[in-house]
Amino acid sequence: MAKTRAWLRPAVLPFVVVVAALAGWMTTHARTAELQSDAEFNDSHFHLTNYVQKGIDARAFLKIMGTRVSRSTLFGIPLQQTWAYGNSGDFAPTYYLQTDAPLYYYSFTDAYIAMQYRGLAKEEQARFDPMITGFNPADMYGVDHIRRVLQTFPSVFTGIGEFSIHKEFVSSKVAGETASLTNPALDRILEFAAETGLVVILHSDIDMPFAKPDTEPVYLAQMKALLKKHPRASIIWAHIGLGRIVHPVQVTSQTERSPGQLDLVEAMVNDPQLRHVNFDISWDEVAKYAVASPQAIARVTAALNKYPDRFLFGTDTVAPSGPAPYYGVFDIWAPVWKGLTPDASLKIRKGNYERLFNEGRRRVREWEKANVR
Repeated sequence: MAKTRAWLRPAVLPFVVVVAALAGWMTTHARTAELQSDAEFNDSHFHLTNYVQKGIDARAFLKIMGTRVSRSTLFGIPLQQTWAYGNSGDFAPTYYLQTDAPLYYYSFTDAYIAMQYRGLAKEEQARFDPMITGFNPADMYGVDHIRRVLQTFPSVFTGIGEFSIHKEFVSSKVAGETASLTNPALDRILEFAAETGLVVILHSDIDMPFAKPDTEPVYLAQMKALLKKHPRASIIWAHIGLGRIVHPVQVTSQTERSPGQLDLVEAMVNDPQLRHVNFDISWDEVAKYAVASPQAIARVTAALNKYPDRFLFGTDTVAPSGPAPYYGVFDIWAPVWKGLTPDASLKIRKGNYERLFNEGRRRVREWEKANVR
């Protein structure tokens, strides 16, 4: 009998391990599914650290998320603000508007995000989609950084971004060559994203600050041309191209109606060559535009109800100190949430995130299996 048990042991143990692993996966999956059904939103745009690479850790963020948020992206900020003593003296700037000193790309942010993610339990990891940000989109070698990150930290990242091309007051401060939508270095990055399945969160302002009214946004044509060149990439245009100073395109002409911001966005949504492009409505500045007046609320609500499959909610909060500053962005949207159909509300708050980032996870893991030893 003892011999029989000894003979069976090698076969039984692997089976027990597999069953235990499967049970663990099913438990984690069930808990994640339950959380997803009860949560208010998934966050498509979240910065764990700020412009001097400080902030909160992933576990602290999980406490803030609680049960109100099911899943979230997880990324730092790719740029580090220089503390130039000759410019600000003993004052240590923590934001790019606090000094004239330049910004530079800080690639270690990706390793930091990866280690934060790896330090979590499997059930906790399932709630995050880490993103690669520490690359220079004006550098032809930028894509090599992204590839190395995937090879160094397999089974971690889901996408790239948020990274910026045109950004008010930021682009001109970055040391080195200024990024542009026509730079072939950016094409190489988007081609690699299409190959791997990496979800792209791209920040590029639709216009220059203080633009003249009733004129086409200066970067709109370049942005559309870029997006159409990369139909296989899953791209999210952050903030729909808006900023603190880059306001929504307004219609001021009394004699001939020119297109406003939502007209331009709807034209892109209806363009069959841009079906791979989605739009995040993150950032409190964007929320303020949306609820600025009853007319704005009605117009935004109508557009979201009409095209619920193409928009995602995100907070764009940076290392929040607690629940109040984090959930404040979501709460600004309350008048719009109230006017959405149940189907549109669910897709924009949660469903579109799950669809895009689940597919991103799947494709990136497949690429890693084939390309990472």
